[in-house]
Amino acid sequence: MILNKLLGGAVVGAALLLAGSTSAMAVTIGFSQVGDEGDWRPAWTKDMQDEAKKEGIDLKFADAQGKEEEQLKAIRAFIAQKVDAIILAPVVVTGWDKVLEEAKAAGIPVFTADRDVDVKDKSLFVTRISADFNLEGKLAGAWLAQASKGTCNIVELQGTTGAAPAIERKKGFEAVISQFPAMKIVKTQSGDFTTEGGKKVMEAFIKSTDNLKDICGVFAHNDNMQLGAIQAMKEAGLKPGVDFKMVSVDYVPAMKDTLAKGDANASVELRSAIGKYIYPVVLQYLKDKKELPKWIVIPSDLHTAATAQN
Repeated sequence: MILNKLLGGAVVGAALLLAGSTSAMAVTIGFSQVGDEGDWRPAWTKDMQDEAKKEGIDLKFADAQGKEEEQLKAIRAFIAQKVDAIILAPVVVTGWDKVLEEAKAAGIPVFTADRDVDVKDKSLFVTRISADFNLEGKLAGAWLAQASKGTCNIVELQGTTGAAPAIERKKGFEAVISQFPAMKIVKTQSGDFTTEGGKKVMEAFIKSTDNLKDICGVFAHNDNMQLGAIQAMKEAGLKPGVDFKMVSVDYVPAMKDTLAKGDANASVELRSAIGKYIYPVVLQYLKDKKELPKWIVIPSDLHTAATAQN
């Protein structure tokens, strides 16, 4: 029941986003990207570029290489080029007030994507368009609650300490399992969102645990850590996906294959093909200038072994 309600909310979010779709005008948009770390972000960049071509948008792309100062330069360059709008995927949440004031003074609307910005004047950006990290944690928790019938000792592999996705996914997951007295996290540690980190954490846990049969499930804040944990389990002669219920976030191609093989059970998708959600919002705003909510949520889908085989 709780899983159905959460998924229903995601479907509603998708309907609201797509309802605002509009045909592209002749526009120029500046897109400042964090960088190309991992597999997810380069895939998103490519999607943004491909969707821009489909929509007839002149996209000015700038890769910040993980440096806020590079993003500040890029935004000022976009302002000098008099683009129609700016899409910002911020490296960090703070330090944007001055440059966004410059964009506003130039009459250029700014939209944040993926991550948020912390500014005193919220009118400096139009809206944030992104997934709901907290919801991703809730979906993972709801799946595990159903799969375990509300009874489960859980190992948690956290993302990088202090990172927004790690904080929010943990909060969402705990909000759901707290409703089940027989569900609890018995071990939690950061694997830094990496396959190597997830493997090391799981190896150490296996060595330090006397009775692994007491463990029901493993929740990882992303697929890479889960894939590392699965490697460690197999090397220890364990059967992930069979002896342990495995749920994580991202739904990267490697996890899709792992689900299909039965070595994992569920993954909440963090979509990379989100240009079709972002551009309609920007184009509609440029057309009618109507005020938007400060956060437009891109839906997240839950995938299992059954859906991965399709």
